[in-house]
Amino acid sequence: MNVMGDKATLWETGRFVQPVDRDETGAAAEEERHRAAAAAGDPEAMSVLGALLLRRGDLDAAEPLLRAATAAGDRAAANNLGVLLHQRGYADEAAGWWRVAAVAGSAAAAHALGRHQRERGDEPAAEYWLRQSAEQGHALGAYALADLLEHRGEADAEEWMRAAAERGHREAAYRLARALDERSGRRDDTGSEAEQWYRQAAARGHRQAALHLGAILERRGELKEAGRWYLTSAKDGEARAACALGFLLRDAGDVENAAVWWLRAAQDGDGNAANALGALHAHRGEPQTAERWYRAALTAGDVNGAYNLGLLSAEQGRNAQAEQWYRQAAYTGHREAANALAVLLLQSGDAAGAEPWFSKAAEAGSVDAAFNLGILYQGRGEEAGAVRWYARAAAAGHTEAALHVGIARLREGEEQDAERHLRRAAGGGSAEAAYRLAAVLDARRSPAPAHGLGEPAQERTECEEWYERAAEQGHRKAQVRVGMFASARGDVVRAAHWYRAAAQAGSRNGAFNLGLLLAREGSEPEAALWWKRAARAGHGRSALRLALLHARRGELADGQRWAELAVSLGPEEVAARAARLRDALDEELTA
Repeated sequence: MNVMGDKATLWETGRFVQPVDRDETGAAAEEERHRAAAAAGDPEAMSVLGALLLRRGDLDAAEPLLRAATAAGDRAAANNLGVLLHQRGYADEAAGWWRVAAVAGSAAAAHALGRHQRERGDEPAAEYWLRQSAEQGHALGAYALADLLEHRGEADAEEWMRAAAERGHREAAYRLARALDERSGRRDDTGSEAEQWYRQAAARGHRQAALHLGAILERRGELKEAGRWYLTSAKDGEARAACALGFLLRDAGDVENAAVWWLRAAQDGDGNAANALGALHAHRGEPQTAERWYRAALTAGDVNGAYNLGLLSAEQGRNAQAEQWYRQAAYTGHREAANALAVLLLQSGDAAGAEPWFSKAAEAGSVDAAFNLGILYQGRGEEAGAVRWYARAAAAGHTEAALHVGIARLREGEEQDAERHLRRAAGGGSAEAAYRLAAVLDARRSPAPAHGLGEPAQERTECEEWYERAAEQGHRKAQVRVGMFASARGDVVRAAHWYRAAAQAGSRNGAFNLGLLLAREGSEPEAALWWKRAARAGHGRSALRLALLHARRGELADGQRWAELAVSLGPEEVAARAARLRDALDEELTA
């Protein structure tokens, strides 16, 4: 029992008040005074001297003094005699003296007796004595009572845990904070009650409280203070804090010091830190060292070690080993390993073996697995099943899945739902989604009036903004549409820019429109170059334009050749016009 002395008896009398800063000579002189008083038969001096010797570990010298003081009715001595006997292994005799002191009003003895009764399994007696101690304001008694009541699931456990915390018990403050945390679920609220108790416990040296406080501050973005608490906790031996400090340093760009703390945490058995070291060495191109740390993580009980070993093996082309490691992690419920295993099986042609693992990963919450199931179902032509899985992945924020759902909803005629999914995908950075969303909005808008020279340019519509966003990401069709909007407003330079970007990326429509723009601006030779590029890529209108250009120049054979190509390329109205031109040129050539 870590209970020494009775505060009410020993320290609240003027005789035993001691200066806060006293040197060893003063302490020795005071001890000699106690010895002299004890030798003269002073019970209080015997009690104080016995407690002093007990703290020092001199049980043989302490015991007769404490017994004599106890016989004289000193309740603190009775309590400390119980402590001494308990240390000697005489638990029942110790309990007897604690009972004497507790009946006399010693809160410390009541606490010790309550703990003794709980260790024996007598919970009713334990509760009685612990409650006696707690009600007298004893912090240890309040904490022990709270612990007992919490174990039994009784409602007033928190009340006593709070009482112990308010009296300075750091473990009580930590446990109270944890309980508040778990109940509220708001672990990063500024100034929350849980945070306040974490602070109190951490300030008293509770390393786990310092860890949790650091985590709250990190989530809130207060990284400097978070780092200080992680450091405090790590120096006290908390491996998780050392690991967290490592990640904080890495994110700040200090990889070398991050590795130092990860190493310290990993050597103390922290699997997360071992995985971090493995990833660091893998990134540095040191696969053997990486593998050693991943194995250390697995040995520490972190299944991510097996998953990372699978990734490492796959990167090295050792697919058999990768499959083995993925399976080991997947069998423990590791969803990303299950997804990776399914991908590996699918790549090897085992679609039947892959699907159950995709399903397991998706059911466990893997967004990528849900998306992959959508691809698998779509590949088999099972559109309904594909959309169901895409929708599940989209709901979890998967951009490409949202695009697929949007396309499916458009196909089904559900334009509002399609727009909602396309907006989500476009907002997530999908150029195709931005283009399709723009097309949906474009189809709804009223035709804009023709732009006259000298008139102010019209403001851009929302659909044009989405076209432009897609265009800036390299979407060729969107680039053509942005060019068309600019051309309609009379902004030739902007239109030419976007047509040229699309044409250079291989867009036939972009090349055709650029040619039209150049021809209108008097650059017919360059226009012909872009029409040739488009026509050779299969653009019928460009071939017709070239035929007309050559015919106008009197180059009848070239005109007939391009007209013949336009007939073969279409579309129908272009083919019809090209056929008439071809026949007319043929007549000219044979006349």
